[in-house]
Amino acid sequence: MRAVNPKLYYRDGYKYQTDRRYQIQTQIKPKQTVSTKFLALYPDGVLEVAEDYGWDGPSGPAIDTKNFMVGSLVHDAGYEMMRKGLLDPDVWRRPFDCELVRLIEEDGMFSVRTKWVYLGVRIGGGPAARNPRKILEAP
Repeated sequence: MRAVNPKLYYRDGYKYQTDRRYQIQTQIKPKQTVSTKFLALYPDGVLEVAEDYGWDGPSGPAIDTKNFMVGSLVHDAGYEMMRKGLLDPDVWRRPFDCELVRLIEEDGMFSVRTKWVYLGVRIGGGPAARNPRKILEAP
């Protein structure tokens, strides 16, 4: 049986999905609450991620390790808010890149690797903070 709508509309780029609601204290503190269907960033720096939120984990040539997961989630959430126009990339991109490094260091990543991660997001992350994901369709 075919769906009522003849087309499926979707976005690619997601590899992981939260299994339950997640909250984390960040150093990112917007003047007012910023939220989407799955994310909320409060002025006190708390980031709340809803159950079933999808993110792609570490990007590029990075290796997906446990000490990279929290940082990649927070970083991807911030970049999504920038792509959606809820946060200005010119103001918030560097703070989210620094927060990524802070979190992966806190989770035990070696300092040499954290330097490579920071360099990678500073060099290659600009388009990811500015360009909305394309909506694809099937069939």
